[in-house]
Formats: sequence, structure tokens, C-alpha cells
Amino acid sequence: MKKLLGNFYMFVESLSMAISNIMQNRMRSFLTILGIMIGVTAVIALITTISGVSSSISDSFTSMGAGSMSVSATGTELVAGLSGENMDEIAELDHVTGVTPSVSMSLKVAYGRSSETSIRGTGTNEYYFVNDPEALLNGRAITPIDIDDMARVCLVGPEVLEEFFYGIDPVGETIYLNGIAFTVIGTLSDSSDDSVASMLGGSTQILMPYTTALKMNSTTLVNSITVYLDSAESSETVSASLENYLDVLFNFEDDTYTITTMDSIADVMDSMLSMMSALLAGIASIALLVGGIGIMNMMLTSVTERTVEIGLKKAIGAEPGQIQIQFLIESFLLSMIGGVIGVILGLVVSAALCSVMDITFVISYGAIALGVGFSAAVGIIFGWSPARKASKLSPIDALRRM
Repeated sequence: MKKLLGNFYMFVESLSMAISNIMQNRMRSFLTILGIMIGVTAVIALITTISGVSSSISDSFTSMGAGSMSVSATGTELVAGLSGENMDEIAELDHVTGVTPSVSMSLKVAYGRSSETSIRGTGTNEYYFVNDPEALLNGRAITPIDIDDMARVCLVGPEVLEEFFYGIDPVGETIYLNGIAFTVIGTLSDSSDDSVASMLGGSTQILMPYTTALKMNSTTLVNSITVYLDSAESSETVSASLENYLDVLFNFEDDTYTITTMDSIADVMDSMLSMMSALLAGIASIALLVGGIGIMNMMLTSVTERTVEIGLKKAIGAEPGQIQIQFLIESFLLSMIGGVIGVILGLVVSAALCSVMDITFVISYGAIALGVGFSAAVGIIFGWSPARKASKLSPIDALRRM
């Protein structure tokens, strides 16, 4: 018990002396702490900001349709895509709520005396509007009758609306797409343009029945569809069912289709961001190493300056281990002060960056643990050599310098 109390009192005394020495050399201590502080701030800010970016990307993928998957079917020489009947059969699979085809084309749009080339058009079906009711801004949506009749009707996006129908209600007007007369039946909202772009592979400004688009492209089969699920959790089940269906359809030939889920894209993005986070943290950690060298330099200087003090302590019975602990505590304190200040500054900087970039601020406890742990390790590792040097000083040689 006495030995335990003695060790405790020795620790308290060493801690008090370490604090006293740090306070007596404020400027030198501050400059030593600065390296650790900058390193930890950089690590925390970078990792926390990237965590916020990752969270925002995940939220974006969810809003874009995490409960959906895209199928690209190039098919075989005999079956070069998906027919309407194939899409109906896919829509009947378990956990599938609907299927939206995508038939893309580049259009020359003309209305009155105005014309514009390279306008992106997409053919789809009625379920697109069922899945995204906010897509329709005005007029009516595409109907099954339009699909069956290959009707020459279309909906126009914001850019076409501004270019050709500024101040005019386009519903009921006739426009020419690649020289073919179409009746405008509705307009697309701004938010729907983002949805179309994400789901159908680009910024769509003209939406029409997919059967009409197929006819304009001189084909009868669809190569790209979006499959909507009743829940994101059923993604694996539906993916397996789709693979079985498409394998049979395309005679089990390789490279005939690709199934992509929003979840898999999000996972790839998370993986890339994690790698980037680790790389940037590694680069920022160089500042911690520089700070560690600064601590070692200060502690070596301190040992030299306090040679007489060390000699006196040894002369009155202080053991080498006690001397070593005292200097290690001082090194550890310097490092941890820099680490704690760095964590606070890192969180403040990352919060500011997230606010400026309009992304979610997510506290990364792993980054905090990394910063604090690295600081502690730097304090111990870089303080070990000076502390050991102090503990090995001969009291006679030390006292000769008085």
C-alpha cells in the first residue's frame, strides 16, 4: 500500500513539475504544440468533411431511387434487347412495382421560326409518372393508349419551354421533332429534370412514348430499363430474379446484360471516398510527425538545460525510472494539449467547410480517436529518447556543471 501511495505521489509531483516547466517556457511550448495542433486539425477536418460528403452522396442516391435498379440489355444477335412483353414479365416479378424503359435520341426541335439541334429526347412509359408524380408540371402524362398507338405526343422540359414557349402555354401546340409533327401534352418540372437525368442517363428535355421513340430510331427493342422495387431491402432478391430471367432470355450467353443498383453505385462511391479519406489523412499525418520531431527537439533542449536539476535529484535518491517518467509526462502533456486543441479546431473548420459546401456535417468519432491516439503516440515515442537520456545522466557529471 505504501509503495502504491509513493508511486501516486511521485506521479502527481512529476505532473506538477511538467506543467510548471511548460508554463515557464510558454513561447517554446506553444511553438512545439503548434505542429501537433496543425496536424490533428488537418486530419480531423479532412476526414470529417469527407464523411459529410459521403453522407450527402448517400442521401442523394436514396432520393434518386435507392429502391431501383438499372438494366442495360445488349442481348444477342437473335434477341438484341427487350420487348414490351419482356418488360411486362419483369414487372410481374416478386417485389417489382414497375418498369420504365428508356429510349434515348438526339432531336432537332423546331417551332415556328425557331429551331434547335442536339436536344436530348427520351422515350418512356406511363409508369415513369406513377413513380415520380412531381415530374408533371402542367398538362397530362403519357398514358397506356399513347404507348399502344405510338402517339406523336410529347412533354417538354424547362430549357425547351424557355427557348420556344417563353410566356406561352405550350400544351396543345405543335412542334416538329426531326421533322415530324408532335403535339405537346404537358411540361416537366425542374425537379423532374434531375430525376430524368439520374434515372435515364442524361438531361432529358423531350419526353415521349417509348414506342414512338423506338419507331423514330427504326427499332423494336429496348436496351435500357429502370426496375422499381417495393423496398430497397429487396434489391438482392430482385437482382437474382432478374439474372435468372435474363439468362434464360439470352440463352445464358456472357456479356448480354448489366444490372446496376443505386446501392452498388453508392457503395463504390463510399469506397472511393474512404480511400481518399485515408490518403488525405496520411498526408495530413506528416504534420504530426513534424510536430513529434519538434517535441523531441524541445525535450532534448530541456534535458540539457536541466542537467543540474537532474543531478541533484539523483544525488538525493531519485531513481532513473522516476526521472524518465517525469520527462515522458511532460512530452505527453505537450502532445495531448496540441491534440485536444487540434480536435476542437478540426471540428470547427470541418463544420465551416460543410456549411459553405452545403453538405451534412457528420462528426467522425473515428477521426477524433485517430487524432487523439496519434497525438498520444507521438508524445510517448518522440519523448522516449530524451527521457531515457535524462535518466542515464551521471549525477557526478551533472553536478560538475553547477
